[in-house]
Amino acid sequence: QVQLVESGGGLVQAGGSLRLSCAASGRTSSSYVMGWFRQAPGQEREFVAAINWSGGSTRTADSVQGRFTISRDNAKNTVYLQMNSLKPEDTAVYYCARQAVGRNIIRTTAQEYDYWGQGTQVTVSS
Repeated sequence: QVQLVESGGGLVQAGGSLRLSCAASGRTSSSYVMGWFRQAPGQEREFVAAINWSGGSTRTADSVQGRFTISRDNAKNTVYLQMNSLKPEDTAVYYCARQAVGRNIIRTTAQEYDYWGQGTQVTVSS
């Protein structure tokens, strides 16, 4: 089985930065698109960013473009989300997930991802 564990969340003031990590373990493979989603209280889980197997292609939600950067280190079985210029609107639980199918085509809906981490809380204060 595959386990995904997020870390790096916390409390930060607006304008600050955080770097989230997602470590994969178990029956792992580097040949999957990996994504980050977030969910605020009372809100639907929304797409944040994703990266293909090689790291050569990424897709980022309009709401975080220019501020968030996704990357991966397959040797470490780890995916990262660098979050800069954080805003209070970014407050949410952030989840790492593995896309169910496809190695290069990036999907942006939660239904298209099969394995999920437990989430890490990001709180941005003003």
